Amino acid sequence: MRRIALILGLFVAAVGAARAEEPTGTPALSLLGKPALPPDFTHFPWTRPDAPKGGEVALSTIGTFDNFNPFIVRGQAAAQTIRVFDTLLARNDDEAEVEYGRLAGAVSVPPDHMSVTFDIRPDARFSDGTPVTAEDVAWSFDTLRAKGRPLYRQYYAGVVEAVVEGPRRITFRFHSNASRELPMILGEVPVLPKHWWQGRDFERPLTDPPVGSGPYRVGHFEFGRSITLERVPDWWAQNLPTAKGRYNFDRIRTEYFRDSTVAMEAFKAGQVDYRSENVAKDWATGYDFPAVMKGWVRKEEVRHHLPTGMQGWAMNTRRPLFKDRRVREALALAYDFEWANKNLFYGAYTRTESYFANSDLASSGLPEEAELSLLERWRDKLPVELFSKPYKLPVTDGSGNNRETLLRALALLRQAGWDVKNRVLVDAAGQPCSFEILLNDPSLERVALPYRQWLARLGIDAHVRTVDAAQYQNRLDNYDFDMMMTVIGESDSPGNEQTGLWTCAAARLEGGDNLMGVCDPVVDALVPLVVNAPDRDALLTATHALDRVLLWGWYMAPNWYRQSINIAYWDRFGRPGVPVRPGVIFDSWWLDAQKSATLDAARRGN
Repeated sequence: MRRIALILGLFVAAVGAARAEEPTGTPALSLLGKPALPPDFTHFPWTRPDAPKGGEVALSTIGTFDNFNPFIVRGQAAAQTIRVFDTLLARNDDEAEVEYGRLAGAVSVPPDHMSVTFDIRPDARFSDGTPVTAEDVAWSFDTLRAKGRPLYRQYYAGVVEAVVEGPRRITFRFHSNASRELPMILGEVPVLPKHWWQGRDFERPLTDPPVGSGPYRVGHFEFGRSITLERVPDWWAQNLPTAKGRYNFDRIRTEYFRDSTVAMEAFKAGQVDYRSENVAKDWATGYDFPAVMKGWVRKEEVRHHLPTGMQGWAMNTRRPLFKDRRVREALALAYDFEWANKNLFYGAYTRTESYFANSDLASSGLPEEAELSLLERWRDKLPVELFSKPYKLPVTDGSGNNRETLLRALALLRQAGWDVKNRVLVDAAGQPCSFEILLNDPSLERVALPYRQWLARLGIDAHVRTVDAAQYQNRLDNYDFDMMMTVIGESDSPGNEQTGLWTCAAARLEGGDNLMGVCDPVVDALVPLVVNAPDRDALLTATHALDRVLLWGWYMAPNWYRQSINIAYWDRFGRPGVPVRPGVIFDSWWLDAQKSATLDAARRGN
């Protein structure tokens, strides 16, 4: 998810009239200014360029998989499969919205910003040895836009056509120059081999290991159980600055587990090497097993510097129950974060009060100056409170006795036509208020069940249902749910993805990202202002306004966030000692032979 005001500055050159095969552009694009790295940089600073290659790392995930195509709605794509494919440009994860050349050695944007041209490197190859051509790029773009997940149609909507101008040169022509992030979006087009896909139905789940141009290819696999990616030993890009010191494991094996409890037991037994822990209770109490006590397993809390977005209980406004904003607000008020943080999370979390939390994009206080001027044009369509009250979630004493807040919620429900009779909340027709909270992980039940009890105090029957990963994804793709927990990630520069998250058009797309079914004319008007903001100040104004309108729409009962990530790993890894914005970039790690030998000897001698 990402981006907006593309400021190319010194790193963008005019395309000009020349169309020779010699690259005429620059090696990088930046959204926020000049890239931090010079054109002749040799490797990303957060990598060790001479990092040793080799060995196998075992990871874990929850759920199942039945295919290798991560670009379509149907099926469950295997974990890590995206590593098989490469893109025209590669992101530097330690910079906010900067991309450097990968398949493309040069990129050019003309002064009118009505197109972007990429020059493919002459030595770019797919894993079967076939050269990567502009035809492959055009075919990938057209196929993803026509047959891929809805987000591709949304991302690429501003493109008129992809024009092949030579064996290694392709130009994307735009409808307008309003969206200055579009060149970067196109830099991230996954490039697929046209020749390999001939005769295959792109929209069907793929059961053949695919050919790609990325650092890995599919090795051994058992559908639903395990997949191993093998490093391509003669990968064409291994000496590029964007690749040096990365992709160091010869094999990445991902084991699938039914639930997080079993996955944790596998980690304890040494069947899994690395784990990112997102359950506060498990982090506080679940890592006292012998391998930790002996120093064989390391625990770390690593600070990150990224926007955290929004996590919360999402309400599907396609359902009649959730169409009334007052009902949604009441359900949000009923969630007692302070009790949950104290009793379930060991005080580890901060309450989320913005869709752009932990960033300067988050709204706060009352709208002022530029934001107020922007919102004034829709005053008659917005809640009165948006202009008169700061958005602030209730704060309880954490005792579980949140009577005052529940009374506020009940008052809102009565305004919406509900009332309590015989301790049951019913509508004017006497129908009880009942809905389902859908989960995909049993570990979330400990979070959902207290919420269910608080709702029960209002006379609401909220029943919790946990389903397997495949059923869960299918129900989300078809919006077949009442309430569920979700995380809406954001970046430093929100852009085209906002169209898929919030607009009326996106709410109707199968497999789309607008899970709550947000359809508000004010939101529809604000999203283009975010996407097309000409500078950072305009972006901040538009994003603050969008955030505020979404918050006062009460589409979610907000949860929490952290400014650090928790990782645990068996002590067999080496890694660069450089802090990075995301906290951890695992593909810069490697297996340390000496540490591995020491660990293995200690475990044998135990």
